[in-house]
Amino acid sequence: MKRKILLIFGTRPEAIKMAPLYKEFKKHNKVFNTKICVTAQHREMLDQVLDFFNITPDYDLNIMKPNQNLFGLTADIIKNLKCVLEEFNPEFVFVHGDTTTTMASSIASFYAGAKVCHIEAGLRTNNKLSPFPEEINRQVASRICDYHFAPTEKSKENLLKENIKKSSVLVTGNTVIDALFKTLEIIDKNPTSKIKELHKIIKNQKLILVTGHRRENHGKGFENICKALNKIASNNKDYLIIYPVHLNPKVVNPVKRILGKTENIILIEPLKYPDFIWLMNKSKIIITDSGGVQEEAPSLGKPVIVIRETTERPEAVSAGTVILVGTNTELIINKACELLNNSRLYKKMSELHNPYGDGKACKRIVNFINNLSQ
Repeated sequence: MKRKILLIFGTRPEAIKMAPLYKEFKKHNKVFNTKICVTAQHREMLDQVLDFFNITPDYDLNIMKPNQNLFGLTADIIKNLKCVLEEFNPEFVFVHGDTTTTMASSIASFYAGAKVCHIEAGLRTNNKLSPFPEEINRQVASRICDYHFAPTEKSKENLLKENIKKSSVLVTGNTVIDALFKTLEIIDKNPTSKIKELHKIIKNQKLILVTGHRRENHGKGFENICKALNKIASNNKDYLIIYPVHLNPKVVNPVKRILGKTENIILIEPLKYPDFIWLMNKSKIIITDSGGVQEEAPSLGKPVIVIRETTERPEAVSAGTVILVGTNTELIINKACELLNNSRLYKKMSELHNPYGDGKACKRIVNFINNLSQ
């Protein structure tokens, strides 16, 4: 009898990191009956990733609403998952990372009696307000989950300190690297129309890529970041800064007001996943508050400046592949300019080993589940 596997996710980052796992499970159709449920916590950006990886969900809760809040989102996910879990009755439910979908799906799956498996388990800042609400989402999931697939040894140590059973934890690397390598392969053979358009805009210019969306940076933080970007642009006229701007008004408004007229800064709408990967690969350095970028960029040899006060990915800081600067304007300027103008430092950072894996995480996870006794 096939073992029933249900993957639940709802946002673009989750979809990127769960897509290669779904594909790996589907290679073993004689052993596993694998289905996907999306909450659509993020609708449009989620669909873009599903389309790129040619994945059609078996269940779509479609819960995204205008001006949704954490209270309603959490309740809607738990309530709507009840029917899915009762109908499919999975033995294993896989959740990912730290979203509200992750936390709520873990609770619902526990209520339904499924064994809950956490991909990208064990990341911690140990500050419940940074990032908010993601840090607590992760910790709640860890208390519920039966199996924990940690991307690094540090993540495993975090779990063991919280009295998670050692036998339930497997260090796998991060599935985002699996997705990254597959994406590079696809776009190399078949570049998208947007990639062709970006290529015409960039031409042969040297590129700095910027992303920023984190809730904890809203307000004064984004003001500081934008001031720093203006100065970096002014000090490095031979570089082009491209900033795909998150659609949240708390991001769009200060970014357009402060950076909208700077000659060598181009503000564009958020990119689809393959287009963003192409842009990352073309960049010299990346300035970001994204967790996924901290994991992906080292595999592309791109130094990262992290505009956050804390990170649940300290392995990258320890390995030297990223520099944590917070939202201090002068520190952002100094570190960016140092990287751009110090060839020895740049070479050192760009050649460091990626602490987040080798692109074989999904195989390790599927093998682990396959070897569990029924």
